[in-house]
Amino acid sequence: MNRADLVEVVARSIGNGCSKAAADRAIGAVLAAIQRGLRKQSKVTLVGFGTFTVKRRKAREGRNPRTGAAIRIPASKTVSFRPGLDLRGSL
Repeated sequence: MNRADLVEVVARSIGNGCSKAAADRAIGAVLAAIQRGLRKQSKVTLVGFGTFTVKRRKAREGRNPRTGAAIRIPASKTVSFRPGLDLRGSL
């Protein structure tokens, strides 16, 4: 499912004349709120759905798969998601 599919499902489930544009704005607002929460607090918990957290990766040494030469991979941040009980149970 991509964003366009999600917008269509949300617009249909709200019904009562909810346009796709309004559903898209709502989805955009939710995603922006999650981004702000991760930036400010490094953790966003949606009870029953799951928890988004910011994880830090240490700098490490890797290999160029084409040449086999050693390269240095810099430290970075990434987002991790841990599903909640309700989501895990529905799969």
